[in-house]
Amino acid sequence: MVVHKKKKVTKYRAHTTHGGGHRKKRRGAGSRGGRGNAGSGKRAGQKKAGIKDRTLGNKGFSSKSTKNERIINVGYFTLEKVNKLLEKGSIKKENDLFVIDLSSLGYQKLLGSGNTKLKLKITVDNFVPRAEEKVKAAGGEIVSGKVEKIKKVEKVDKVEKEEREQE
Repeated sequence: MVVHKKKKVTKYRAHTTHGGGHRKKRRGAGSRGGRGNAGSGKRAGQKKAGIKDRTLGNKGFSSKSTKNERIINVGYFTLEKVNKLLEKGSIKKENDLFVIDLSSLGYQKLLGSGNTKLKLKITVDNFVPRAEEKVKAAGGEIVSGKVEKIKKVEKVDKVEKEEREQE
């Protein structure tokens, strides 16, 4: 194993470099613009100031209007998953209905993606109309909460507008 000992003499006497190559290479850092990131701002293509430690996208602000609602889709409630929740005691079964309280499971909103064939009685804060349609089609119901209406933009041709104005 090689042991690197510090030299006894660090002054440059007689032979001016002590094996450090040209004089400008070792002592001081003058020809390099300083040590580390010093002097990196003037010439293009060199070290860029401050980029080494900075992560991109870290600055700015977060909007106050963002909602952190946890959502769940109707398609999540398959027979397997409902049975697992039933075993854990997270949901109940009354006759042929599975009674699910989504707020106790940590969800605030029910979305309408996917399908379910189970009869579900779901209690949730918010839901979309499509979710309600799918649950009712399977023979279930959604209790309480607010229905969030999805706005549909109607495209009306100029011809139709003119016909309306003439009438």
